Amino acid sequence: MPVKCCFYRSSTTEAVTWPENMDTLLANQAGLDAFRTFLKSEFSEENVEFWLACEDFKKTENAEKIASKAKMIYSEFIEADAPKEINIDFSTRDLISKNIAEPTLKCFDEAQKLIYSLMAKDSFPRFLKSEIYKKLVNNQQIGNHKKWLPFL
Repeated sequence: MPVKCCFYRSSTTEAVTWPENMDTLLANQAGLDAFRTFLKSEFSEENVEFWLACEDFKKTENAEKIASKAKMIYSEFIEADAPKEINIDFSTRDLISKNIAEPTLKCFDEAQKLIYSLMAKDSFPRFLKSEIYKKLVNNQQIGNHKKWLPFL
């Protein structure tokens, strides 16, 4: 399947820094877009979507919004047969289920750590070997050469 997406137009050399660690990738919008595209191709985009939802959730200041966002995250990612159910162990899922009635900003921390670890150990290394990543790096390198070699 040919990969076409807006992140290939980036003329920076950011993609070559992404292998340093997953945080570098997730902090970069083009990196995040490329990683999401890769995860979609593997039918596991719920992991990064959950991680991003948790990052957004932790920034919530209003108590009412904390409760509503927590319930949304729970119903979308945690509860059994959720539309984007993440793969976490029973004890973590059970703890969240017990605490969801009175959620705190830390209620998803353990699950988020598990998902981050899963992505870092499994998805991220495969992403770095993927055609999506290789094409992005190659396009950026070609773009950088053109700056110095205008006849290319």
